[in-house]
Amino acid sequence: MQFSSELVVDRAAVVALDFTDYIIGGYTFDGESSVDNASRVWAAARDANAMVVHVTPDGQYHDKASPAEGDVELRKSRIGAFSTTGLDVALRSADKDHLLITGVATSGTVLSTARWAFDLGYKVHIVRDGCSDPDEAVHRLLTEPSEHSESWVGLWRIASILDSDSVVKAFQTGSI
Repeated sequence: MQFSSELVVDRAAVVALDFTDYIIGGYTFDGESSVDNASRVWAAARDANAMVVHVTPDGQYHDKASPAEGDVELRKSRIGAFSTTGLDVALRSADKDHLLITGVATSGTVLSTARWAFDLGYKVHIVRDGCSDPDEAVHRLLTEPSEHSESWVGLWRIASILDSDSVVKAFQTGSI
């Protein structure tokens, strides 16, 4: 079974997880490719007046991932973005119930945040090429239903899996 939820752009927020120099430098299989893809999504979201939230452990950002004016910045002290931040309050206050997740690492903060968001009732959407992991096979396991399709480990069980091009287009046109 693959989860499916249509993205509702005007109820969407984009979350940028752990886009810091040391995390991107040590925990991506694709170098800066995921940062480039994620930054295109953030820019499209901003152009559409959508909410963009940056969550990091230390408030430091990779050069290509710096928050823009109007973005929300939160600091966390655990793996996921919900337990030690005001993310849930910020999203609900802005009437956002669709969460587009970008981040590093897929098997860490992305997985933890997505599961917590799903349990809280959010419609979760993973931007597959806006995420990365130290292990490409683990990234595929979590984002591609063809990998171990009978397992419940995949994010595709609780989230729609999208690519950055389709998300950018959705923000530009108002639908996927």
